[in-house]
Amino acid sequence: MFKAATVESKKEFSYDMGLKLGEALIEKLGQMPGGCWLFCEPGDRIKEMIDGITDAISTPNLIGCTGSAEISTTGFSTKSAVLGGIASDQIGFEVVHAINISQDGERAGKELAGLFSAKVRYIQLFSDGISGNGCALLRGINSIMDEQIPITGGTSGDTGDFNKSWQFAGKQLLTDAAVAIGFTGDFKVGTGVQSGWAPVGLPKKVTRSYNNILYELNNEPALNVFKRFLGKHAEKLPAVGVEYPLGFYGNCGGTPADDHFMIRATMAVNHEEGSITFAGDIPEGTMVHLTCGDKISLLNATDKAIQQAVDELEGARPVMTFLYSCMARKILLGQKTKEEFEQVRRKFGENIPILGFYSFGEYCRVKSGGPCLFHNESATVSVIGL
Repeated sequence: MFKAATVESKKEFSYDMGLKLGEALIEKLGQMPGGCWLFCEPGDRIKEMIDGITDAISTPNLIGCTGSAEISTTGFSTKSAVLGGIASDQIGFEVVHAINISQDGERAGKELAGLFSAKVRYIQLFSDGISGNGCALLRGINSIMDEQIPITGGTSGDTGDFNKSWQFAGKQLLTDAAVAIGFTGDFKVGTGVQSGWAPVGLPKKVTRSYNNILYELNNEPALNVFKRFLGKHAEKLPAVGVEYPLGFYGNCGGTPADDHFMIRATMAVNHEEGSITFAGDIPEGTMVHLTCGDKISLLNATDKAIQQAVDELEGARPVMTFLYSCMARKILLGQKTKEEFEQVRRKFGENIPILGFYSFGEYCRVKSGGPCLFHNESATVSVIGL
């Protein structure tokens, strides 16, 4: 038995709103869910909403975060709360979390991985996309767990202020944290990730960096290089930087990805140092490109990610789809953002629930059996099959 559903609300966050959202999900499922996902934009009284939801659904297995927009079976939405759930006698769930990820992301990843049982076969991960480094988190997780266990998900954010984001685990409202849900049981997973951003101009060498802080390109302060490239738009850094990310064929946390074009988005700038902080690592010695994208290339990339996920199912019947896409894609796509959802809908049909959000970073492997990598500016598709 497997049932999945999503519900959504645009009402102000409150305990009563959360209670009704949880009750609406139970009504759609026809029973209590075993695992639930909540995505919403930051707002007042989120904790009260969570309390209402958890009192309704009667399971500690609630997970999620804030983001830039929401995705449910009815489509793409903003300024909403989306709740999804699965009820199944074939799949079980475990929810874990780790705090203070900005202090030591690798330590947090090890802690997170150590909380899962040996029965977990698939993980969805949501971490703070403003304070955390996704690559460091993965280094910690992969040092404890089998790298072949698929990990997908996204990093939490806000509507573009780069101020503060929230993560949810059961009744807990967290920040500067990583939360994860592990799937146990009998099922298949298909995953796909693509960006659609293309290199511009000649590559530049990373001559000085430390983890996710880029100090120099071709022995010149990195910020100077970006300012020259962006011209009059440079004053809008770091926000405008998500439209012109860095790309490279390289690795994340020491994991090779030589056949995948990795994308990195700007998160902060330091004018005194001339440095730029990115959402993930920029390895020293790497040859990097400034990049750009357009609506057609981004939507073509989404189609490729969908097909990758379907191919990995190896004929299993799709029963639920998760779409975690980047807020930078939403900015560039503008009014065409809803077409990403429509692409998923066309592939899987009206009867397969769809759930997700627009993130500040994405987690996904680039090939079947390979380790999870941390991405920016990408569309990731994960499909549960039976």
